Amino acid sequence: MTTAIAALPGRARPASGALLVLGIVLATLTEAIASTVLSLGRGDIIGDIYATPDEFAWLDVGYTAFKLIGFLTASSLMTRINPRSLVIGATLIMGTACGLAANTARLDLLVALRIIQGFSGGTLLVGGQAILFLAYPRSRQPILQALFAMGAVVAPATIAPALQGWLLDTHSWTWIFFSVVPVALAAVGLMLMADSPTPIGTARRPFDWIGFALISVALFCFTYVLSQGSRWDWFEEPRILWLSVIGAATLLAFLGQQLMAEDHGLFDFTLFRSDDFSFAFIVSFVAGAALFGSAFLIPAFAVSVLAFTPTDAGQLLLPSGALFVGALLLAAFLFQIRRVPPFATVPFGILLIMVAMWMLSGSTRESGSDDMMAAILLRGLGLGFLFLSITLIAFSNLTSRNLVFGIGLFNTSRQLGGLMGVAWLQTLIDHNVTANLAVLGAHVTAGVPAVSDRLTTMTAMLAARGMDAAAASRAAMALLGRVVTGESTVIAFDTAFNAVALLFLVAAPVLVATKIGLSRYAKSRAGRSVETVGSHPQLQEREPDETRLQAVPLSSGARSTPGERPRRHHDGRHDRGHGAVSPVAARAG
Repeated sequence: MTTAIAALPGRARPASGALLVLGIVLATLTEAIASTVLSLGRGDIIGDIYATPDEFAWLDVGYTAFKLIGFLTASSLMTRINPRSLVIGATLIMGTACGLAANTARLDLLVALRIIQGFSGGTLLVGGQAILFLAYPRSRQPILQALFAMGAVVAPATIAPALQGWLLDTHSWTWIFFSVVPVALAAVGLMLMADSPTPIGTARRPFDWIGFALISVALFCFTYVLSQGSRWDWFEEPRILWLSVIGAATLLAFLGQQLMAEDHGLFDFTLFRSDDFSFAFIVSFVAGAALFGSAFLIPAFAVSVLAFTPTDAGQLLLPSGALFVGALLLAAFLFQIRRVPPFATVPFGILLIMVAMWMLSGSTRESGSDDMMAAILLRGLGLGFLFLSITLIAFSNLTSRNLVFGIGLFNTSRQLGGLMGVAWLQTLIDHNVTANLAVLGAHVTAGVPAVSDRLTTMTAMLAARGMDAAAASRAAMALLGRVVTGESTVIAFDTAFNAVALLFLVAAPVLVATKIGLSRYAKSRAGRSVETVGSHPQLQEREPDETRLQAVPLSSGARSTPGERPRRHHDGRHDRGHGAVSPVAARAG
C-alpha cells in the first residue's frame, strides 16, 4: 500500500499549491544537474583527482545504480515517511552531498557521495511526482506533469549541459556541484512554506529485504555492464561476462521471489493489469533510448568532430529546450482544455524525432551550429509531445494503491532504456570507426594520383614554412592520417544518427501491435469478469477492492468524525461531512 494524500489545509491554497509545485520542480532540477555533471566535466575531474578511467567509472556506475535502486524503494519509504518530508529530506541530502563533493578531491569519498546523490535523486523524483498525482485532481495533471517534466526531463537534456559547459570554461567542475546547493535550499524553502498535504496512512507493506538485496545486485551488475561494456569490447572481457550472468541470475531469482511473496513483496505487480500502463512501460524504453541516446550523440559529435568548446557544446542543445517546453505546454493545453486523448500526439512526436535524426545524419566536418539547429529544434519538439503523452497514459488509470510503484517502475524502464541506447550507440560508433578506417585506408595509398597530389601539396606547404624535406613528408603523412580518421568518425556518427531514426521505424509498428494486443486482452478479461459477476449475483453487492486514481482538488472542508460513514456523490467522489478527501483516504477512515 502507499500513503494517500488529502487536500492541503489552510486558507491560501492556490498560493500554497503553487509553492509546493515550484519547490518540487526545483528539487528535480538538483537531480538534473547532479546526474549530468560527468558528461562534459569528465576530463577535468579525471585530471584533478588523478584517477584512471577505470577508477573514474565508479563515479558514474555508483550514481546510476543507486538512482535506479532509489526509484524502486521510494514506494516503501513513502509508506513510512510523510511524502513531503521524504522529498524535502532527499533534496537536503542531495544538496549536502553535492556541497561536500565540491570540496574534496579524494576518489573514494567522491564515489560515496555520488552513491548518496544517486539514491536521493531517485527518491525525490518518484516522491515529487507521486505528490502531484495524489494531491491534485486528475483534470489538472496535464499541466502539472508538464511542469514536472521541465525539471525531470528538459533540464538534464538541455539546460544542465549549457550551465555546466559555461562553468567548466569560466570556473571549474567544482562549481557544477556548488550550483546544486542554492537550488536545493530554494526548493526546500518553498516546500516548507507550502501547506503540507495531509497524509492518510494505509496498511503498511513489510519491507522485503530479500527482494531489495536481489534487485540491488541485479541493477548494479546491469549498470556496470551497460555503461562500461563498450570500453571492454563486451563479452571479450571476463568481468563483463560474469557480471552479465550474475545480473541475469539475480533478476530471475528476484522475479521468482516476488511471485512467491505475493502481497508481501517489494513490488505491486497488479499495476500491470492496466493495459495503458503496460503499453507506456514498453514505450518508455524506446523513449529513454531516444532521449539519452540523442543527448549523448549531439554533444559528443560537437566536441570530438567539430572541436566545440564545452560551452559551445552545452549551448548547442539549449535552444531545443525552448521548443521542448513549448511542446509540453501545447500538449498540456490540448489534453486539459481541448480534451484530446494523450495517444494522439505519440505518433507525431515519434515522427518528429525520426526526421530530426535523419537530418543530423547528413552532418559533416564543416557543419556548424546553424547547420544542425533545425534538426535539434525538431528533436526538442518531438520529445515534448512524446514524453507528456506516455506519462499521462501510464499513470492516469492506476489506482492510489499502486501509483507510486508504477512511477518507480516507469522511471526505471526509462533509465534502463537510456543506458541501453547509449551503450548501443557507443558500440556502433567504435565498430564503425574501425571499419571505416580500414575501408578508407585501403583506398588512400601512394599509388593513387589524388593522394600523391595531396601529399605533394601538403609537403610543399610545410617545407615553405621552414621544415626540411624529410620532416615535411612525414608530417604530411600524419596530417593525411588525421584527415582519414576524422572522416571515419564523421561517417560513424552519421550512421549512429540514422540508427536512432531506424530504431523508431522498427519500433513504431511493434508498439502499435503491442497496444492493439493489450487492448484486446483487456477487453476479453473484462468480458470474462462481467460473465463471472453475472453468474454470481452475490458478487454484484460487493464494493470494488480498488478505485481508479481520482485525486482531490485543493479545497477547504471540515474534518469528519471518526465514526461517520463516507457518502458517495453521483460522480463517484467520497466525502465526510463537507470536506473532500481521496477515495483511499475515505476508506482508510
